[in-house]
Amino acid sequence: MLKNPATKYRPFPPVHLPDRQWPNRVLTRAPRWCSVDLRDGNQALAVPMNVSQKLELFQTLVKCGFKEIEVGFPSASNTEFTFNRRLIEENRAPDDVWLQVLVQAREELIERTIQSLVGARKAIIHLYNSTSPAQRRVVFRMSKEQIVQVAVRGAQMIKDRLPLLKGTEVMLQYSPESFSATEVEFAKEVSEAVMDVWQPTPERKMILNLPDTVEVAMPNVYADQIEWMCRNIRNRDSLIISLHTHNDRSTGVAATELGLLAGADRVEGTLFGNGERTGNLDIVTVALNLYMHGIDPELDFSNLNAIVEVYERCTGMTVPPRHPYAGELVFTAFSGSHQDAIKKGLAEWEQGRDYWDVPYLTIDPRDINREYREVIRVNSQSGKGGVAYLLENEFGIELPKDMQRDFGPIANDEVDRLGREVSAAELKAMFWREYVERTSPWKLDRFETESRNGMVRCRVKLLRNGQPLEITGEGNGPLAALVHAFAQTGLPRFEIVHYSEHALGSGEQAAAIAYIQLKHADGRLRWGSGVDTNIELASVKAVLSALNRSEAAAPAAA
Repeated sequence: MLKNPATKYRPFPPVHLPDRQWPNRVLTRAPRWCSVDLRDGNQALAVPMNVSQKLELFQTLVKCGFKEIEVGFPSASNTEFTFNRRLIEENRAPDDVWLQVLVQAREELIERTIQSLVGARKAIIHLYNSTSPAQRRVVFRMSKEQIVQVAVRGAQMIKDRLPLLKGTEVMLQYSPESFSATEVEFAKEVSEAVMDVWQPTPERKMILNLPDTVEVAMPNVYADQIEWMCRNIRNRDSLIISLHTHNDRSTGVAATELGLLAGADRVEGTLFGNGERTGNLDIVTVALNLYMHGIDPELDFSNLNAIVEVYERCTGMTVPPRHPYAGELVFTAFSGSHQDAIKKGLAEWEQGRDYWDVPYLTIDPRDINREYREVIRVNSQSGKGGVAYLLENEFGIELPKDMQRDFGPIANDEVDRLGREVSAAELKAMFWREYVERTSPWKLDRFETESRNGMVRCRVKLLRNGQPLEITGEGNGPLAALVHAFAQTGLPRFEIVHYSEHALGSGEQAAAIAYIQLKHADGRLRWGSGVDTNIELASVKAVLSALNRSEAAAPAAA
């Protein structure tokens, strides 16, 4: 890299718009959407889609609710032309879906494009030619006047051939390609020259697409360009202003959102941003950004996982794990503090909060067919909150708060030893080993009780280091009697300072789980847990678990 990049590069000049209005506006409705997955996205693939793959992706786009789909560049190849014809001849496009086709301002390409549309119900013919200074100078070696003539001739050739599409409802679209790098005054000039040929009206509008073909400036500059055009172009009420952003500076989404604030009506893009170089606009992201603000995007991504699967199979592309909304990891939290906040936020939502406001989750994953079990994943960076969330949501194990603090570090140490993420089933196995399966030195053989005059007498048969032992005790309940009985064994005195229990399922055979915290005479605290179909026995086992953990000097204290 250069020490002084200014010797080689220069900043893009801003648009003079001192009274710009877009910063004070707020989006309140969805734009018109046009998918260009089958054209712009397809031409960016190392191996372009075949006809059957394009047909499957087309049907997916229709199910999502797209009413305008750029289906290809029919003059570019036989595959593209054949795909167009199959859509039309096999009546695959619903009556309310417009088939959009792209064509350069060249006569032989326009002829082939018109042929591809014969018999279509609704068609958008998208004409373009490049207009930026670099394209004029380097590629075409033409003056501004010559570039305008290219656009005008192309527009006239299309207009002259419209009678060939008898019975087809046609909408016309023009793009000054490389608009983002074009002087706004010249973009206006060439666009109005095309308008003079096509003669749009408020009742029969044309689409004026203003592409951010290559991002050459910050997104606010693109917004200024769009607002300048909306305010200065002739007969604005006869135009549908359309955006088509790319992502060279990784601000394609921002540029689109600001462009909509600046007055645009329509957005072109692809499902997950596939396109030339760094990609096209990601329509899923912009649509769900609107959704999270309570605006109906008028597209259906309620089964986003299925859409991802079709997209990846048809295009050979993959959706990155951190991709907004659609990525595998976007509704996960590895940080302990994040996990705890999510757990508390979800609990508040389930209690009936009016509006979604869960920390770290911009939308409810269930709205796009993601599951809560995906929200929390545990690795060595996780905390007690994530561990507790998984155990509760996967297995119904509702750890008391203090026990979460006890088990969390134990689980994290084990995960750190494994050096990888662990599943909920593995977490449960860790919990069982640490608490429920603690049967040494104390193991329960039999526990019997009888009540008399408000007191409970217990008789306990135990194995202590494999040797049988029978003890008895009395108290105002089974656990109090058990504690009294253990005084006979010579163990230092202890007391129960926490007890809770709940069912692990439903029905007569459902197991119960009990959580016990003991406090020893020297102040040490130990948690234990027991599971049994009999809640009394589950509680006794929990006491033995805590005693066994005390004698084993468990690695983590409460």
